[in-house]
Order: sequence, then C-alpha cells, then structure tokens
Amino acid sequence: MEVILLEKIANLGGLGDKVSIKSGYGRNYLVPQGKAVAATAEKIKEFEARRAELEKIAAEKLAAAQTRGNALSKLDIVISHKAGDEGKLFGSVGTQNIADAMTEAGVKIEKHEVRMPEGVIRQIGSYDIDINLHSDVVITKSIEIAAED
Repeated sequence: MEVILLEKIANLGGLGDKVSIKSGYGRNYLVPQGKAVAATAEKIKEFEARRAELEKIAAEKLAAAQTRGNALSKLDIVISHKAGDEGKLFGSVGTQNIADAMTEAGVKIEKHEVRMPEGVIRQIGSYDIDINLHSDVVITKSIEIAAED
C-alpha cells in the first residue's frame, strides 16, 4: 500500500513522503489516526494544496515539544515508594508513576511518552529515563526513586 505521510513518523519518513507500507499498518493505524492518506492522484493534488498548512502545523508541534522539553529539563523528580530494608521496592515504578510525578511537578507528560529501556524499576536509586515528546525531541531525564518513611 502506498501512502503520503501527513506528519513525520519515526523510522518511516517525513511530511509529504510517499512510502510503501503494509496494508494493515496503513488501514488500521496511519489513516485512522490522520497521519497518512492513500497515495492516489486526487489525494496527491489535495496534499500539495495543503502542504504549507501542514508544514506550519508540524513546526508548531515541534516548537511546543521543545518548550515542554526545556521545562522538563529544569525539574528534579523524586518518586517516593514503599521499600524494604535492602532497597527493594514493594511493587515497581512504571511509566504511569513517572508520568504522574512529572505532571505533578509541573510539566504534563503522558504515559506513552515515557520510555524505559530496562523495564520497570524495582530498586531505590537514580535512573535515566527517556521522554519522547516528539519524533525529533527526546529528553533523557534522571529521576530519583526514594524509600517512603
């Protein structure tokens, strides 16, 4: 299936690129989400007419993500969680806990924007977490997991 991308998609292409993808990916994700349209002659003409508008919207999204990234980099995040004597947590700290802590600290972060390459956190200590705000804006933030009193 050939589609025209309406925004930058990581590992696929940028705004206006005509790419060949699997049909299910296009029908079930890209087209319903408004991230792509089928590459027909009619849709290509419509896209070219709207290209400036779409580029402006993409630039605004990037600027907003960079602003959020700058605000996020200024925060110190400490998450308190119940832990045993040896520093092992009762339960774990996952993406939702981190997103909630960052939102409480002042920068709204969604659960799907938090990337934890080593999985959930099960020990107290300091960890580096990636926050994917935009395909071009990825912030690595250090968070501290502390034991509750």
